Amino acid sequence: MRKTLITIALLGTPRAALACPVCFGQNDSPLAVAMNQGILLMLGVVALVLGAFASFFIVLIRRAKTAEQPTRADATRAAALRQAQGIPSLSRDEASRYVVGEGTAQC
Repeated sequence: MRKTLITIALLGTPRAALACPVCFGQNDSPLAVAMNQGILLMLGVVALVLGAFASFFIVLIRRAKTAEQPTRADATRAAALRQAQGIPSLSRDEASRYVVGEGTAQC
């Protein structure tokens, strides 16, 4: 009984309600124009999300690179710490290569 009602409902539905205007050859109707604009908007949103996703990883890579490089302030702090501990100071070039606490055992 249920299948019969569904079949009658589908067969009784007008063909115009089952297809868009583009399928019937009216590709210049306002509905077809709106559909094309909707498709372009969805493509734009996808491109925007993918671009944001890629730029997030670019930012992470740049931050990782800057975190690996010792700054001038780190070198100054290292020189001040060595001077306070009585360790002979290094030249500016040598001091810039070292970061306090990295790669050295501190007791």
